Amino acid sequence: MPVYEYECSRCRCRFERRQGFDEEPVGLCPRCRGRVRRVIHSVPIVFKGSGFYTTDYPRDPGTGRTRNKGAKEEKGESPTPERAKVESTASEGK
Repeated sequence: MPVYEYECSRCRCRFERRQGFDEEPVGLCPRCRGRVRRVIHSVPIVFKGSGFYTTDYPRDPGTGRTRNKGAKEEKGESPTPERAKVESTASEGK
């Protein structure tokens, strides 16, 4: 059974109750008999394994930006055969 957290709107008392999904939510504070509401918490998300952007593309320590897998460095990049052919025909036409 899940545990739900409630907060009183009058005395700000917080308490937890173990309830089934089909049970009615608590309506009164056990301390002051004021109205209570269920507190909703955000759930932390951890991406593990392949298939997630955060694990597949690590941050570059120099720039802090993400880098693509298989991306070539701009400085030492050698042109592909197709690119070399295009560059040589472009320089010949000058």
